[in-house]
This record gives sequence, structure tokens and C-alpha cells, in this order.
Amino acid sequence: MSIEKLERGISAFQRSVYPGQSHLFEKLALMQRPSALFITCADSRIDPCLLTDTKPGELFVCRVIGNIVPPYPDAIGGVSATIEYATAVLRVADIIVCGHTDCGVMKGALNPDQLASVPSVAAWLRYARVEERDPEPSQERLLALAERNVVNQLDNLRTHPAVAAGIRDGVLGLHGWVYQIGPGIVTAYQAEEGRFVELSRPDEEIPAAHRPVGV
Repeated sequence: MSIEKLERGISAFQRSVYPGQSHLFEKLALMQRPSALFITCADSRIDPCLLTDTKPGELFVCRVIGNIVPPYPDAIGGVSATIEYATAVLRVADIIVCGHTDCGVMKGALNPDQLASVPSVAAWLRYARVEERDPEPSQERLLALAERNVVNQLDNLRTHPAVAAGIRDGVLGLHGWVYQIGPGIVTAYQAEEGRFVELSRPDEEIPAAHRPVGV
């Protein structure tokens, strides 16, 4: 995809999208009031607004490889600042950490030898807390690792002061999701049962839950 295609996309937005929603954009020009912070991977196959059927202004999005949240105060930086701003300033009611299938970061965590040429990526992956090695993981193993990584990042989130305060005051909820790209399924972590369950559709019952495969 060339830059020219992106520029044509801007023209299409200004011509076909903006006119029908100009009132929304004029309102957003003055303020934002998102209801949730959505932390997900920078992977190009994930579109948070498309996935959640949300409009501009409804989600505060943090995208970082591996949907990783460093524990506080170990790596104060852009991710920590985004979390603090979302919770302490914007007062979002929920934070979602969303992993996904076929994640290159999870593959790298299982095979760190291939990361010699990208030392910043290798250093970042220590927060994924993967000790085992597997140069050719199966899709099932990658899914299990993506699930475990989401749970680990939820634990890291709780170390951030603004998040801990929101939980303590009962005004903030934490949620762990995994997006299965091929079938379009999203599963949610059920902490009480230690498993991920497919989010139900309005006209269907929740399918049988599955426990993360041991990795």
C-alpha cells in the first residue's frame, strides 16, 4: 500500500464521510469523553473501533506491540502516561486489554534468538514474562500464550496508582479479551473461573468456555 492510497483515503473521508457526521466532529473538536481505555497490540490486523462498533470519541486507544503494560514504576513512559491520563483525567469507566491470535510478539517471546537485530523489541518482551522456548509454536500454543499474556498485563495494570485508586473506589473495571482474527471471535477472561469465555451474541447463549492450554 502506497502513501498515495492513504492520501486518496483522506480525500474520500472529506468527501463521503465527514459531511454526514460533521455535527459529531464539530462536537469532538471541543471535547472528548471516552467511556473506555482500549489497550491492544499495534498489529495492523486489529481495528478497535471496527471490532467494538464504536464511533470517534468513544474509545481512548493505546496501541503497543504485544498489548504489554509494564508494571509501575518499572518503565514509566508512553504507556504509563496514557493509562494515567485515561483514568485520572478522562475518568474512563473501563480498561480493556485485548490480545490476539497469531501474534508476532508472542512468537518472538518463544524464540528470542531471532530478536538479535531488534534489541528494543527484545527488551520490551521481558514484560511478557515468557520463560519457555519454542521456535515453531502451534496456533493452539500461541493462543494459550496470548491468553496468559493478557492476564499478566491485567496484573501489571493493577500496580498503576490511578488504576488501583479507581478499583478501590469502585469506579473502574478491568477486562481481558483475546481477538481470534480468523473466525472473528472475541473471548473474555473470567477471573473467578480462571478461563476465557466467548462473548455472547444478543440472540445466542454463551458457548462452552475453554480453559487456556498449558504453555
